[in-house]
Formats: sequence, structure tokens, C-alpha cells
Amino acid sequence: MCQYSCDPDDAPGVPNDWHLVHLGGFAVGGAALILTEASAVNAEGRISPRDAGLYNDGQAEAWQRIISFVHRNGVAGAKIGVRLAHAGRKASTYWPFSGKHGSVPVSEGGWETVGPSTTSFEGYAAPAAMTVEQIQGVIDDFAAAAVRAVDAGFDTMEIHGAHGYLLHQFQSPLINQREDEWGGDEAGRNRLMLAVVDAVRAVIPDSMPLLLRISATDWAPGGVDQEASVRVARQAAAHGVDLVDVSSGGAVAHQQIKPGLGYQTGFSAAIREEAGIATGTVGLVTTPGQAEHAIATGQADGVFIARAALRDPHWWLRAAFELGHDMAWPPQYERALPRRTF
Repeated sequence: MCQYSCDPDDAPGVPNDWHLVHLGGFAVGGAALILTEASAVNAEGRISPRDAGLYNDGQAEAWQRIISFVHRNGVAGAKIGVRLAHAGRKASTYWPFSGKHGSVPVSEGGWETVGPSTTSFEGYAAPAAMTVEQIQGVIDDFAAAAVRAVDAGFDTMEIHGAHGYLLHQFQSPLINQREDEWGGDEAGRNRLMLAVVDAVRAVIPDSMPLLLRISATDWAPGGVDQEASVRVARQAAAHGVDLVDVSSGGAVAHQQIKPGLGYQTGFSAAIREEAGIATGTVGLVTTPGQAEHAIATGQADGVFIARAALRDPHWWLRAAFELGHDMAWPPQYERALPRRTF
């Protein structure tokens, strides 16, 4: 989950003590795999001026401190991965607790955004349509960020292709109006996502798992749907992706989401079965029982906990207790081990 906590003036994109405590708390709390917030592959790819990045060596060095803490203190042998992202037309926005909404103007530290076409997200400034050279530049930026991630010591990485950010923008027919090789039919619209997968896979160790986050549906007529997501997941597997992190929505403001407990597990199950790739499920999975059910019934190979973990950074220790699993606790916390009740 984005924390919008980097210093935009003195250390733009650099994770700091907040990120150390935030992510370190999950390692102490029993998480087996921790994914960072969306971390931009270039300065223009940040969602807000306060977002984290991995586009320079100073940022990579700051991430190393967090990685080291997770590896030293994770009670479940925690691993940590970075989520590489570019926000496209949803970049240069105000952070949620700024008291403002919409695009940050250049006079306040914002920048001109880019996208596949010039259509804007509702309430945001219109982006510039990317040139072919800019598209190739973004592909190169993802690869460069991946190299920095490996050198910094991350155990894995996830390419963010969901929630209406740049790769999803190119994928969605509701946004991508291009008529060149980067648009048009489904193959053209999927081209950037798969090119980024290829570029990242080429520069990371063969043994390093590569994750891809997608939106299984745009929740809007004429947009990406479950069938299209099965097809792109199948292609992603052929290009070297090991697990698809299945979310949904975010492309357009007029989406019609119908949320409920575990409302996205069906998308994960369909992609897992029909595309033949491991999947993770997300979205209103709040209790250990829900998570266990998703795994036991074959709807997913992993469950990603987000908002529930913000409420309880020790979610996994509690889950282990409730499910009757004997899990190690941090020795500093053993005096609080539950006996009959948590």
C-alpha cells in the first residue's frame, strides 16, 4: 500500500524511517513475503511527489537498509520484493491526506504526465501521448530499476500492470486509442506489458521469481474483462512470469465495482485454471479463515493482505494461532504468546 511518505524536496523517491518501521513491522508480525508500495521506475512515473522510487542509486541504498532489517528480523524467514511501477496518466497527483484532489501543478512540484493517448482520468490533467521513443525509454527504465533491485538485495519483484497505471492504460481499450503497434487490437494493447516483462526477465536471475499484478476486469463495458485477462496471463507465463497477482479496476472513474468479502477470488481461480499459472488473490480478504479457504479450495496459490495488515501489522501471527499452526514469535514478544485467547 502506498504510504506517500517520501520527502519530495530533499529526498524525492527515497524511502525513509517511516518505510523501515512500516515494512519491518510486517516482518516481525509473521509475513512470509512482503511487497513494497508501488515504486516508480522514473521520476515522472510516481503517483505523487511523495511516492517511493527505484530510479537512482540513492533510492536503492535506502531500500537496502529495509531489506536488511526484513531479512534479519522476519520470524517466518521473511522475503521482500519491490513493486515496480509507472503511473502514466495517473501520475503527479496529490497524496490522499494532502487535503487536495487531482493533479499537482508544476508550480507545486508536479509534472506533465504521459499515457498511451491524450485522454485523461476524470479530474486529472490530460497526459501527452507517448512517442515510440518514450515507450522504449520506459521499457528501459523498468529494466534498469530491476537491476537496481537485484543489486540492493530484493528477493523478488512485481511488475505493476493494474489499477489504471501505465501498463494497464495501454492494455485497456477504454484508454488506449493508438493506431500504431502499441495500440489497436488486443495484441498491440498488450505489447507494452509483455515487453516490460521480457526486459525485466532478461536482467534478473533465472532463479528469481517474477510477479505481475493485473486488473482482471475494468468493471466497465468495453474494457478489459476476465477472458482478456486469462489470455494475457497465459502470455505472461510464456514470457517468464511465475505468478499473477490478480486484482481489478482502476482504469476509469465510471467503473461499477460490486465489492464484497473475497469478491475477487473468482478472477484468481479462473486465471489459475485457464491460464495454467500460479495466482495470488486480493481484495477484502480480512480473516485467516477466508485466506485459508481460498488456498484450500484452489482459488489461489497465495493470498495478499493489504488493508487488513494496515489495521494489524501482526496479522500473520494471529492467523497462525487461529488456524492452529505453531509459528515462531519474535523473542522480544514471547511474553505475549497467546494461550487460550489471542
